[in-house]
Amino acid sequence: MRIVLAGTGSAVGKTTISTGIMGALSEEYRVQPFKVGPDYIDPTYHTLATGINSRNLDSFFMNDSQIREAFERSLNISKSHLGIIEGVRGLYEGISPIGEVGSTASVAKALNAPVILIMNARSLVKSAAAVVLGFKKLDPTINIRGVILNQVKNKKHYLKTKEAIETLTKTDVIGGMPRDDSLRVEDRHLGLVPAVERETIKNSIYKWKEMVKEHIDLDILISIMKDSKKLPEGRKDLWKVENHKRVKLGVAMDEVFTFYYKDNLDALEANHAELVYFSPIHDEEVPDVDGLYIGGGYPEIFAQELGANIGMLNSVRKFHLEGKPIYAECGGLMYLSRSINNYKMCNVFNYPSIMTNKPQALSYIISKAIKDNILVNKGDIFRGHEFHYSKVNLNGAKPQFAFKMLRGRGIQNDYDGLIEKNTVASYIHTHVAAYPLFASNFTRNAAEI
Repeated sequence: MRIVLAGTGSAVGKTTISTGIMGALSEEYRVQPFKVGPDYIDPTYHTLATGINSRNLDSFFMNDSQIREAFERSLNISKSHLGIIEGVRGLYEGISPIGEVGSTASVAKALNAPVILIMNARSLVKSAAAVVLGFKKLDPTINIRGVILNQVKNKKHYLKTKEAIETLTKTDVIGGMPRDDSLRVEDRHLGLVPAVERETIKNSIYKWKEMVKEHIDLDILISIMKDSKKLPEGRKDLWKVENHKRVKLGVAMDEVFTFYYKDNLDALEANHAELVYFSPIHDEEVPDVDGLYIGGGYPEIFAQELGANIGMLNSVRKFHLEGKPIYAECGGLMYLSRSINNYKMCNVFNYPSIMTNKPQALSYIISKAIKDNILVNKGDIFRGHEFHYSKVNLNGAKPQFAFKMLRGRGIQNDYDGLIEKNTVASYIHTHVAAYPLFASNFTRNAAEI
C-alpha cells in the first residue's frame, strides 16, 4: 500500500501534514516514509515521527526501475505495511518547465501510486475546485484520489470548499487543517531546522499528529492506499558491489554533520565497509579507520565549537597528510578549508570559506570527472545537487579540481571537487543511484591506499 502526498505549490504545509499523517498511522501500522527530491531535512522529521529511516526517491538520480527498486527495498528492510511519500514543491515541478524529471509526478507514475493533493485553501472556495481540475487535467495519467485542505478558517469555510471540490471535480476532500500558528516550525536558510537539533521538535510532531487525527479522515486515506495497483514491472540495482575487501570508514555524524542519504551508507556497507561514526565536535581524534566520509550539514552554525576542538582538527589534517582517503560534501568541504568565517578549521585546503546572504548555488548538477580520484573514474559522468550559502575564496589560486561542471555552478569557473593527495571535497551532494560506482570505488581505494 502506498500514497503520494503532493503539494499544489509552495507554502502549503506539506511537511507538517505529511509528518503528522506518518506519525498518526504509525500508531497502528509500520510506516516507511519517503521524500521526493534532494532533501536531507524533511526526512529527519519523518524518521522521528515513524521510528523508521526516511528514504529519498528522485527521478533525476534514478530511472523508473531504480525508483521501484528503492521503494520496494526500503519496505522490505523496515518490514513496513505502508509507504508514504512526501512530494517536493508542486506536484508537477521538475527541472524543466515542461518535463517530468525531478518532479513528484514522475515518482508517482513510476510507482503507479495514488496521489493526495495538499492545498493552501486560505481565501479559496470555488476557486479551489478550479485548482484541482487543473491538476487533474494537466496529466490524466496521474491518479489524483483526494485533497487535503490547509489553512482552513473554520468549519463553514471547510464545508463550503469541500462541497465545491467534490461536486465540481468528483474528488474526495479527506480533511481540512485549521489555521494555527503553533503548527509552524523554525526554519533557516536551507529550509526547516534538522529535527536532530531540537528536542522540542518532537513535541511539535506530536501536535501535528494529534491535529491530523482530529481533522483528516485517516480511514479514507487507508482505503485509497489499499486500492493501490500492483507495482509496475522492472527493477534495477541502485549500486554496484565491486569491492570485496574489508575496510573501516569513519563517518562524521553529530549535530553538525547530518546530511547523508541512507542509501549511500547502505551501499558502503554492501561493499564490505564497517562504518564507524564519530563527532568532529565532541571526539578528540578520528577513529582508527581506512577512510573518512564527511557529509554536509551546518558547520557555520557550530564554527566556534568546531574550531575549538584543536585535537580533532589536527587529527583530520594528519589523516589527510598520511594520504588516507577523505571524501567531503559541502559542509564537509567547509570543515576541510582553512576557516569558516575566520574560525580555524582543518586547513586540508588552504582557502577560507565564508557565508553569504544569498544562495551561491541551488540546482541539480551534472559533472564530468577530469581525472581519476577516490570516487569517480576519469571521463565518468557524476550527478548530484548543490545548495549552499557559502563560498570558498581561492584568492586567485589554481588548485586541482576533480570535476568539470556540465550543469551547475561548482566552486569556481564551472569546476568543483578540490583534490589533494587522496582527499576530494566539493559542493556536490550525490546519491549512489546517480553514480552506482560511488561506494565500490571509495571502499576499494580505502582498502588499497
